[in-house]
Amino acid sequence: MKGFDYARASDLSDAIGSTARLIAGGTNLLDLMKLEVETPEVLLDINRIGLDQIATHGEGLRIGALVTNADCAADLRIRQGYPLLSRAILAGASPQLRNRATTGGNLCQRTRCGYFTDLASRCNKRQPGSGCDAIGGVTRNHAILGASVNCIATYPGDMAVALAALDGVVQIAGPDGMRNVPVRQFHRLPEDDPSRDNVLAAGEVITSVTLPAPGRGRQIYRKVRDRASYAFALVSVAAIIDMVDGRIARADLAFGGVAHKPWHDPLVGQVLLGERPSPALFRHAAELLLEGAQGHGGNDFKIPLLHRTLGAVLTEATGGSDVFQL
Repeated sequence: MKGFDYARASDLSDAIGSTARLIAGGTNLLDLMKLEVETPEVLLDINRIGLDQIATHGEGLRIGALVTNADCAADLRIRQGYPLLSRAILAGASPQLRNRATTGGNLCQRTRCGYFTDLASRCNKRQPGSGCDAIGGVTRNHAILGASVNCIATYPGDMAVALAALDGVVQIAGPDGMRNVPVRQFHRLPEDDPSRDNVLAAGEVITSVTLPAPGRGRQIYRKVRDRASYAFALVSVAAIIDMVDGRIARADLAFGGVAHKPWHDPLVGQVLLGERPSPALFRHAAELLLEGAQGHGGNDFKIPLLHRTLGAVLTEATGGSDVFQL
């Protein structure tokens, strides 16, 4: 790890506009600093600026950027009104990490692509213009949707996938004032600049995430991974499905482990609305989701895996047996 200076912010104004690298839980940043993937000259500790509360926001909730994952998942209002979020958080990391990781930091975490963390490999995310050794390399954990010729890395988190399905909004403070960005638009696809993970501009700080009023419907988070705990998703599905008179009245879906960002395709939900559940309908939704999906050899299996996982989740959410056939 390279040397750095350390400072502590006393309030939000110290962080806004700062050129230092902000740190709260540090569960991702410190790992990257040890590998010298990240080499900030100054760290600014923001743990004492507030932003660590969950509060009522209209008919919904505001989750402060410094609320830990553990506290968020355990909050009774989250467990009762937004169980999808609680389940997604508990599916990620370990209890020790959830005790330190924060809402804002979780949203800003970087990919776990092995080529990104290996300084001997070419990586356009770490060093723009150098190339991407993942393409043609070991691709088991890499993207099948939204990738580019410059990067096939995936966003690793679970929490943001649930927030995308819940239609959360990221509140951001910056030198030019406050702005709100839907979680579905917060993360970027790699395109020609994989080095930018999200839409945060220089000097901006996430202050909170807001959730709309709890809605009707069954909430499910299913994460498929190589082992039962402490593993990133091969694929994950966050779903909110409401049934009225035997037909699907609400279908909000988001997907993890398959793209550079939590993946949300509104057409997939729209094709389900007003329809009676059936294997044929769920196959159609999965085919629509995966239209244009591309494997890279080692991750080709993710395409049928996501197809089956979506079908199984929709079957369960609509009251059927948790068995789905291609």
